[in-house]
This record gives sequence, structure tokens and C-alpha cells, in this order.
Amino acid sequence: MKISKVIVDIIERDTGPLNVKDERSDIGGKTTQGVLRLITDNGIEGNAFIGDQASSSEDRIRIINEIIKPKLLNLDFSQREWLWSEVDNLSGHGLPIHSSWAPVDVALWDIAGKEVGKPIYSLLGGKKKEIEIYATYPPRYNTPEGFINEAKELVDEKFSAYKIHPGNLSVEDTIKVVDGVRDLVGDNMSLMLDRNHGYSLVEALRVGEALDSNNYYWFEDPVNTSNLRAIKRLNDSLRTPINMSDSATFLIKDAANFLSKNLVGMIRGTTRKLGITGLIKQSAMADAFGINCEIGLAGNSLMNAANLHVIASVNNNTYYEFWRPEHIHQWGVENEITINKNGKLDIPSGPGLGLNIDEEWIKFHTISTLD
Repeated sequence: MKISKVIVDIIERDTGPLNVKDERSDIGGKTTQGVLRLITDNGIEGNAFIGDQASSSEDRIRIINEIIKPKLLNLDFSQREWLWSEVDNLSGHGLPIHSSWAPVDVALWDIAGKEVGKPIYSLLGGKKKEIEIYATYPPRYNTPEGFINEAKELVDEKFSAYKIHPGNLSVEDTIKVVDGVRDLVGDNMSLMLDRNHGYSLVEALRVGEALDSNNYYWFEDPVNTSNLRAIKRLNDSLRTPINMSDSATFLIKDAANFLSKNLVGMIRGTTRKLGITGLIKQSAMADAFGINCEIGLAGNSLMNAANLHVIASVNNNTYYEFWRPEHIHQWGVENEITINKNGKLDIPSGPGLGLNIDEEWIKFHTISTLD
């Protein structure tokens, strides 16, 4: 069964603005993203969405249409491993190929599940039916009180885990957040902190000591991924596991390097840049080192579902990242993933990814189609 058509519906949507209190630009507003359709010669359609959160995806769509599509046409849908082996070759001279290849890989897995009438997690050998979650927001506050109030809201909503993005808070104010949130929630909530690479080594050590004192579950991306000396020092000095990295350029070979050099206590991964094929490999690699591969937001509804299928099939991931506000990254499906009565997420049980595209919504938002 071969791929006979590669179609991308280019959509435009407006999420409204979302102010982010750190070095990054604000997110939200009008953005261009894509709906990938891989159609086989017997009519099965595999899908993935192109784009994460509210970032525009014109470059990813162009790479799929111009670089990857010629490799896909007449390819047997099952040859995902061959396509994985070609990614570095397709990259050429530094072309950012992985974020374009990843939705292609997910769409091929969607075909595989639909072809046999089973969810992807079943094909991967998984048996979990629901997944633990942690809530997280982008940094929205300039004061410790804002984050402490955010934690209180999440407690009231019955969340059992919370990852704090302190953004551009000073180290002193961040320590107040670390202490204040723990005092508020007691031992009833798992807590993590993610600085998005913003600290110096000295700053990260100070914050890390506060995390140690308050029994935080991990310290994510405290410094830049290129600062190996600082990462090693943090990993050796702190009890709280250092968890790297959600950086777009941190891929499986980087993870292998970090694991082999004993630089981290946990590793980060997501289908957004590794696809299902790569994320399974990275999770297995981390497992061989006795380390968790904690899977981060994939950035849209279908890729988030792909994350869930991988989480359901591995033993070294604790949580699904429930990123808020949800409307920034949830779109285009009829049966969106929601929190169940147990405060967890059910794994989609339909064939393939298990989510149905909302074709009326897609048609309304489509501005052009590449076929």
C-alpha cells in the first residue's frame, strides 16, 4: 500500500493575543498552520497537523511540499524507518527538517493504525488507558503572588501536578515562588520549574538549591543547552533532576550525548520534533540508562494525541504536559482530548491517532491547498 497523494490544507486562524513575561515574543494572534493528508492507493488517509502553539508554519509547509513530498510519493506507508534514516540527508546544509518530517511520520503511523483498525498505542505494545497530567502556563506574571495565585487556582481545579514557568522573575522572586507554592500545596502536588534556558550557572545553582529544599520533581532547561560545563555542574551539585531540553535544536543525537556523559537526571522529548518513530527511540535509549524521557507539549491537537500514544506505550514517562490556555494549541478536531473524572487523560481508542478531523472547521479556515 503506497502513498499516492500528499495534500496540505493551509489554514489561517486567530487565537487572540497572549502576553509572555520572558525573553520570547508574545504568542497568539493570527497564524498560518497546516493539515497534512497522506492518501494511499487504496484510499486510507493519514493525518497530522503542522504547527505548534500559535507559531506560523509557512516554512514547515514549504519543506514538506518541496523537499519531503518527492520522497513520499509511491513510498510504502510502512517504510517509516527508512524515511527516518533519510532525515539527516534531507537536511542538507542545516535545513531545519525535523519539525517538517515529524508530522509526516505521525501521519504514516495514523495510516498504520487505520489499516488494521487499531489505535497507535496498541501497535506500539502499550496497554495504559489513562495518563497522569501536570498543568502549566507560559510565564504570565511579574510578581511571586501571581504564580502563587495560579497554583491556588490549579489546586481548586483538582490538578495534582504543576510546572512553573517563572519567566523573567528575578532569582530572589523565583525563590519566593518556589517556597510559596510548596507552602500552599503541601505534599499533595508534584512541582517542577522550567526557566527556558534563561539562567546563568550561579543563578541556576541558587534556584536549584531552593528546589532541593522543597522537593521539586525536576528542574527543566535552567541554562542553554550548549553550556555543557554548567549543566554538568548543576547535575552534580543538585538533588533535583536536571531535565533537558525542549529546545527545537535538541534532537536524539544530542540526547544520546547528554546521556552518555551523565549530564542530566531526565531527558525531554516530543513528537513535535521527533515524530513517533524518533520519540520511541529516544524513550528506549533513556530507559537503557535508567532515566525518564519526559514528553513535552507537541503544540497541536493531532500531534498532542501522538504524544499520548507514545506515553501509553513506554514505562519511563510520568506525565502528559497539559499546557494552558488550551485554545492556543487545540484546534481542528471533533473529539478533543479532555480531562476525565479521575483527573487524567484517556488515550484515544479509535484507529490510528483516534481523533476525527473537524472537516467543517478546516474548510472554513482553509485559505489554500497544496496537492
